[in-house]
Amino acid sequence: MHLDHEEDDYNLSLSRFESMLKTNKVFFFDSEEFEEIILHYLDTGRTSLAKKALKLGLEQHPKSTGLKLVQVELLIYEDKLEVAEKMLNELYALEPHNEEIYIQKANIYSKRDNHEKAVALLEEALKYTEDYADVYNLIGMEYLFMDNLELAKANFIKCLDEDLEDQSALYNVIYCFEFLDQYDEAIAFLKKYIDRNPYSEIAWHQKGRLYYSIKAYESAVRAFEYATYIDETFLGAFMEKGKALERLERYEEAIESYQRTIELEDPTSYALLRIGKCFEKIGNTTEALTYYNQTVHEDPLLDKGWIAITDYYVRLKNFRKALYFVNKALAIDDQNQAYWKRFATINKALQMHEEAEYGYRKAIECGNFELDTWLFWADSLLLLGEIESAFIALEQAQEHYPKSYEISYRLAGLHFQNQEDEKGFSNLKNGLSLSFKNHKILKELFPTCWNNSSIQDYIKNFKK
Repeated sequence: MHLDHEEDDYNLSLSRFESMLKTNKVFFFDSEEFEEIILHYLDTGRTSLAKKALKLGLEQHPKSTGLKLVQVELLIYEDKLEVAEKMLNELYALEPHNEEIYIQKANIYSKRDNHEKAVALLEEALKYTEDYADVYNLIGMEYLFMDNLELAKANFIKCLDEDLEDQSALYNVIYCFEFLDQYDEAIAFLKKYIDRNPYSEIAWHQKGRLYYSIKAYESAVRAFEYATYIDETFLGAFMEKGKALERLERYEEAIESYQRTIELEDPTSYALLRIGKCFEKIGNTTEALTYYNQTVHEDPLLDKGWIAITDYYVRLKNFRKALYFVNKALAIDDQNQAYWKRFATINKALQMHEEAEYGYRKAIECGNFELDTWLFWADSLLLLGEIESAFIALEQAQEHYPKSYEISYRLAGLHFQNQEDEKGFSNLKNGLSLSFKNHKILKELFPTCWNNSSIQDYIKNFKK
């Protein structure tokens, strides 16, 4: 009841202030009301209204330290650090034990990237503050800026010792544990935290995330379930639970969890895609296709949706349909390497070699440097009789994969075909050294060269 009364007073102050601005009447507010009004406008990004409230506040309460400190905060926000520092020195002379002065001074040093000095000032503030949690949180942030994750973590934990409900500190503690790869320690910390605060859905959710990270999927599911028991509208927990259930191959339950997120909020393309994947896993291809189509309709820019629907038809060997969808995807984003590779693979399956060559070339131009992309491109060029281009493609590929026997055997065959025997044997030797058992690549791609007696003798002698 007491909190509700304070909230009503706060809303009344805001309403009265905004009414005053509209009517040009002057109402009286005490200094604390002005502070709350100013901070409200700063928090909501309405700086001009914050300045108006500050001006009126100082006119009514010219000696208010609280309002002057809010003025300092506004000056720091606007990067007017020298003016702010001068004001703080004046206030310090009047109130040397005011913790807010130390906090704002620390803020200035932090903005100047002098985080050690900021920490020293915040530790001084601890001597005078009643809000230890806030100061420990600020110290933790300074250590984060210094990349000292251990000390940051220690101070965020101190913050939680003072204020168990501080969610930002809880998130930051877990961030530190994760950054330091201390997953077991993080889980142990959360177990103790939950013992003290068992109805923290955030803690249960974070515990689930950590279990998921170490592949303890059963434990992750249980943790996410507790988070959803506490908050039945916790969309993130339902989403993460679905992911963990997928890992356990409990696809029907995963579908239920993802569908719950759609009931709570407008459907996300991610949830629709995962539901489609789950339906495909249990063999319900009709529903899978329905959800894949919904995915690309919901978010045409989500490449995973187009890839899912294209791959679906590839698996069915319905290459014409797959080509239709990958072309639709390329019409939206023609710089997507994954689309181009699929375009090439599908055309290769349809024995449309010119289109396949073009697709592999575009995939590489867009940054796909996977070995098989280079090899398929070179093979497409060979099929089209573009020998010089195949040479160039394979030489470029060899720069990325100098120890690839696949490239060496292909280069050997090309050189033999061009009657460049010295280069051919050099590449053949390299291929045999890297992987003798795969020398039949030469037979598959260059049967004429393979039948050459000198090449056969070289391979036999190499084996001996």
